[in-house]
Amino acid sequence: MSSRDLVLMTAPLREDFTIPCHEIGPAAGNPAVSFVSGLHGDEINGIYILARLADFLTAVEEGAYPKLRLAQRVLIIPAVNVLGANTLRRAWPFDQSDQNRMFPGNQMGETTQRIAYTVLEATKKSAYRVDLHGSNLYFEELPQVRLYDPTPEERETARLFGLPAIMERSVSPVFTTTLMYSWKYWPGQSFLLQVGQAGSIQLPHCQQVFRGLVAFLGRIGVLEGVEVAEADQEALYFTRECSVRIYADRAGMFVSDKTLGGWVSKGQELGYIYDSFNGAVRTRVTAPAAGLLTGIRRQPMLFEGDLLVRICTR
Repeated sequence: MSSRDLVLMTAPLREDFTIPCHEIGPAAGNPAVSFVSGLHGDEINGIYILARLADFLTAVEEGAYPKLRLAQRVLIIPAVNVLGANTLRRAWPFDQSDQNRMFPGNQMGETTQRIAYTVLEATKKSAYRVDLHGSNLYFEELPQVRLYDPTPEERETARLFGLPAIMERSVSPVFTTTLMYSWKYWPGQSFLLQVGQAGSIQLPHCQQVFRGLVAFLGRIGVLEGVEVAEADQEALYFTRECSVRIYADRAGMFVSDKTLGGWVSKGQELGYIYDSFNGAVRTRVTAPAAGLLTGIRRQPMLFEGDLLVRICTR
């Protein structure tokens, strides 16, 4: 196992900074799998999951788990936007640019362009590439695999993560400067995992995705000796047409006691919008259709038109 500095950057004042990565497993050839997270500095779930995965695979390589063997090399970059992660900011702190809108990058460009170029060069030749994200500070996402204009092979492989939902989307023009889009020009398979909400760690989500990544490595033959329960392979597949969104019909405070991953029936109560001054109920929010609860607003203060809930129907 080795850790190295993927990028070394000089700073305007005082110490330089680096973006470190882990390379774990046999050194020959390109990494079989590349994991990336922290393109947005406030998406802590992904950073935590990949840091824990690096620790686990390092222990495997050092013999702490005699029944497991790492058969191929794995590259892990826990936090690309290291300055954002240090200051809990989504964007690159110096110029507020979005690091995930800088791809494919430029070797001779500005800082975020050079970081994007280096990350893409390090990961693009892997057979499997996985980018972990969270939602924003206001909305919680059920752990899920996101596919963008996938190949049949990607559709099939997506089930190997064992997460409860697989969402398929078309590539929008606004995503053409993302890491996921840049990966699609290269042979291999690419996946985006959405995990929870930005700004904090939702431990049950992280534990679920951690187990999913270990199972994934076992199922593709990179980590030998993994015992996978049959039930972990079940996943539900949803297209955009299956997604039903509920938006706030007025401003106020949205409060819900619902947890993600449960099935709701049509007309079921999902929460309330309260008057934030006198506490009166302004709206009783109900499900317009039966389905799986895959996303919900966790920041209570809202304006009219804000997204409250997403349900995926079968």
